[in-house]
Amino acid sequence: MQYAKPALTFDEQVTLLAARGLIIEDRAAAAEILSRISYYRLSAYWHPYKRADDSLKPDASFAAAVQLYEFDRHLRLQVMDAIERVEVALRTAITYHLSQAFGPFAHCDPAHFRHTFKQSEWLAKVRQEAENSREIFVAHFRDRYDEFPDLPLWMATEILPFGALSRLYEGMLPDQQRPVAAEYGVHHAVLRSWLRTLNYIRNLCAHHARLWNRELAVGPESPRHNARWLPPITPTNRRVFIVLLMLRQMMARQHEGQHWQQRVTRLITSANLNSAAQHAMGLPTTWLSHPLWDRVVPENHRGSEPVS
Repeated sequence: MQYAKPALTFDEQVTLLAARGLIIEDRAAAAEILSRISYYRLSAYWHPYKRADDSLKPDASFAAAVQLYEFDRHLRLQVMDAIERVEVALRTAITYHLSQAFGPFAHCDPAHFRHTFKQSEWLAKVRQEAENSREIFVAHFRDRYDEFPDLPLWMATEILPFGALSRLYEGMLPDQQRPVAAEYGVHHAVLRSWLRTLNYIRNLCAHHARLWNRELAVGPESPRHNARWLPPITPTNRRVFIVLLMLRQMMARQHEGQHWQQRVTRLITSANLNSAAQHAMGLPTTWLSHPLWDRVVPENHRGSEPVS
């Protein structure tokens, strides 16, 4: 079958939506919004107002779809803010423990990593990042030291994308992973899973993709021996609330963590989401008093190894 739908003007798009039953109170304002947010992107936000037969519910409105779109946009911004803080702290922890154990070029020796880690392939990409970098500190090192394109670990981690940083942690030996994971109060194997999920979420947010009701393609593991992370207390690992819980715990030791939790709480409560929308986020009815959201505290002292 060939695709035969025509390209519509913004006014024609408004007319089509009205004909399909979407409540539009201000046609001119709706056309202006569609000129900034494409019909195709925005359509995901009136989808929750559809019936099983694909028709719209009587209360489906353009304004409600836009409100949901704005909620999702602000949710992504809050998630990205948290991931940035976690990523910077993670760079610091990985750099510190690897370099303390093996020196400034610890990442250049495959003997310092698991035998399953494709260190040579990973290092080749790091060297390429260094070759392409426009950072002043990289240019200075290139001009002055013979080791280039290898950089000291504390420089290399500053130019690594999150995915490469996550793979570096996965490749580390358990003795170096444990103190990094202890920063977040989880087993080192659980942290590997969490970083994969955060890399996936980070990519979604960076591309402005829908987040609030997404079914996660890369779900995180839950700590198996922590009652607060077990069903029925912990919700599904395929919805965004589990990511918020992860970030809340990972920032528990940071001063900003409490403020971030408060901002996200205000964002969700002010959105006045109905029960279906809350379910789509993975929010339990008692999410505000959830022990991992409301009262999370670091359970382990720095440098200790928590149970999984």
